[in-house]
Amino acid sequence: MLKYSLQRLASAVPTLLILITVAFFLIRIAPGGPFDSEKALPPEIQANLEAAYNLDEPLALQYLRYMGRVLVLDFGPSFHYRDWSVNDLIAQGAPVSFTLGGIALLLAFTFGVAIGVWAALRQNSAADYAAMSVAMIGISIPNFVVAPLLILLFAITLGWLPAGGWDGSVQRMILPAIALALPMIAYVARITRGSMIEVLHSSFIRTARAKGMPEREVILRHALKPALLPVISYLGPAAAAILTGSVVIERIFTIPGIGTHFVQGALNRDYTLVMGVVVFYGVLIIVFNYLVDLIYAWLDPRIRYEQ
Repeated sequence: MLKYSLQRLASAVPTLLILITVAFFLIRIAPGGPFDSEKALPPEIQANLEAAYNLDEPLALQYLRYMGRVLVLDFGPSFHYRDWSVNDLIAQGAPVSFTLGGIALLLAFTFGVAIGVWAALRQNSAADYAAMSVAMIGISIPNFVVAPLLILLFAITLGWLPAGGWDGSVQRMILPAIALALPMIAYVARITRGSMIEVLHSSFIRTARAKGMPEREVILRHALKPALLPVISYLGPAAAAILTGSVVIERIFTIPGIGTHFVQGALNRDYTLVMGVVVFYGVLIIVFNYLVDLIYAWLDPRIRYEQ
């Protein structure tokens, strides 16, 4: 396991390098610049601004300079947010996105697995068809439709919860967390159902039942762990996306998370801010996929990565 872990960590380096390189040149190719506005700046002011941020240098030199900063975890200053560095903006938005994403992830895993197992144990029954039909509807309806409906019902009509904003209170977390979790609950439920049905037809489950084990013990002790393997595979990259915050949800509920900074950075051609968020997001995906592989080995002892 140690050898495999070191190999995976080593393979993450070129992956991250390719990600940074592609993102760096793509954002530079996009039309517009960080200092463009409706009113054109005088040429001398434009030149001074570009010189201050080293944008007057050749693109290859800018790339090497940026890579040198990334190596010391310095993403540079923001072009749009004066007196703010990209590190400061990520540090400000990450706790908010992580809090919201963590709650949504917990809801998605808990309810998705529970619904999937419940439907699998009632395969081809009316309850199974009803649960999977609702899950399909949850997958089909995007969260930018669900979020306004939740606001309309619970904030405006009933007045139970606030419609938006963020102050860290539980009341302001409920609606965005539910809107963020609902599509993932549907995905997890369908994946869990299919995997659980396959596991329940395995030979070792038939053996456990033949030995007279209680059905509850068969499900929880023998069937659940292998059935969760596809769910864990899905939750790896999904966790990275949900923990960094949904761009749409953060915009609808006016939440100051990483997603909001990413959108504003893209609109303002804030090169360093967009790059910082892309690198941060890429590292999270690599880390979560790495953790997924380790969890695989824990859930299924038959897996031997050393081989």
